[in-house]
Amino acid sequence: MNNSPPGNKTSGLKTARHLLPGPGAGNVPGGAGEPGALGLLRLCLCLCLAGVLLAPGCRGAQGRFAYKLLHELFANYSSALRPVEDTDRALNVTLQVTLSQIIDMDERNQVLTSYLWVRQAWLDAHLTWDKDDYGGIDSIRIPSSYVWRPDIILYNNADEHFGGSMETNVVLRSDGLIMWDSPAITKSSCKVDVSYFPFDGQRCRLTFGSWTYNGNQIDLRNRLDSGDLTDFVENVEWEVLGMPATRNVVTYGCCSEPYPDVTYTLLLRRRASFYIFNLLLPCIMVSFLAPLGFYLPADSGEKVSLGVTVLLALTVFQLLVAESMPPSESVPLIGKYYIATMTMITASTALTIFIMNIHHCGPGARPVPPWARRLILHHMARLCCVHEVGESCKSPPRAPGGRGNGGDGAGGPWESPGQGEVGAEAGGCPRGRCPCHHDALLRNVGYIAGCFRRHRANQRRAGDWKRVAKVTDRFFMWIFFLMVFLMSVLVLGNAA
Repeated sequence: MNNSPPGNKTSGLKTARHLLPGPGAGNVPGGAGEPGALGLLRLCLCLCLAGVLLAPGCRGAQGRFAYKLLHELFANYSSALRPVEDTDRALNVTLQVTLSQIIDMDERNQVLTSYLWVRQAWLDAHLTWDKDDYGGIDSIRIPSSYVWRPDIILYNNADEHFGGSMETNVVLRSDGLIMWDSPAITKSSCKVDVSYFPFDGQRCRLTFGSWTYNGNQIDLRNRLDSGDLTDFVENVEWEVLGMPATRNVVTYGCCSEPYPDVTYTLLLRRRASFYIFNLLLPCIMVSFLAPLGFYLPADSGEKVSLGVTVLLALTVFQLLVAESMPPSESVPLIGKYYIATMTMITASTALTIFIMNIHHCGPGARPVPPWARRLILHHMARLCCVHEVGESCKSPPRAPGGRGNGGDGAGGPWESPGQGEVGAEAGGCPRGRCPCHHDALLRNVGYIAGCFRRHRANQRRAGDWKRVAKVTDRFFMWIFFLMVFLMSVLVLGNAA
């Protein structure tokens, strides 16, 4: 608004008129008037001063033209009718979607929440004007409720409130082109495939179309071949690979008319670093603890406890994964790894119980069969590098039925220094030359020697079974280490 007094414009004009040269001044060279150059200079100064003083009035005229234009445009206008001259022709509507942010991806409920900028453009045949008649006004901005708008909605909307776009202004041009830019926070249904979680990628579709106007009334088309990602705010969990747009014409079962729609396919790839460090690596490290249960000494009493503890830890990780995944028939890749690892640990715990039963065979156990002695105590022991005290992996192999330190021969650990001589005298000395002439004494000595031999044989059999258990422990430890390694490589290979 101009705050200068009303008389300023009149006084300015008078001042400018006073500066003009008089009649004939400057026209006669060397006359009484001013020179021609000075007269032209005063004329330019006058025009500039008049333009400065009249500028606020021109701006006010521009506002009056806009008010007049708005009043005349909407005098007989109805926003309820489709703005076409020929009702048999379809109205062209172009759609462009800009992805600003991915707010949330709810895999369990299969809902994608995103922040979009939706631009719609169409021609309104009833809202055109000649800009020369209205002070050169080429475009105006008015509330969107003033004009007719296409009922373009998100078909796969998953919002319980079903809210639409924000009521923003539209840009109306003199040729009748209307551009409506409106931001919207949408919740769309998205079919989530978690088969390769956490190395998965998702394809979420955003389908826009008219709810009541068919293809004969509105021709909906996409402005670009893909969504606009220039203003996209990066998401910490999902990486956007692209957003291609396709136009589809669908005939539904309820109606015979075709209904066009524009579908934007949002290509997403999960950033797996968080899940690798919080779910996958702990599982791999816990899995490598399971084979170490075979290396634990059987007399420690903690072999079964270690297996059960590892099994409970993997169960907790499995529950964490199951809580975030949708209930479906497709099991995630990390879930398959957990199940395979839990099955392996269950098998290792069962084998540990079986091996401990072999280890604790009592004195009444049968001798080790020849095939088991040859296979386990000879070949597998050398393969797994299991040796007794004083032996090494490079020591010569023991005879399958040979006697070592724990054998029945003389010089065994359970044989006293004079036992051989006593037995020889008791069994081989002639009665006439033996200093012991009492039969009862000889029988007692023979009985003690027999008991000692039986005890020594029982101890040797128990030692053989303990050695069988030790070799079996080492063999299964390497087998399960290899299984854990192969499963880990298989999981990472499928993810790649």
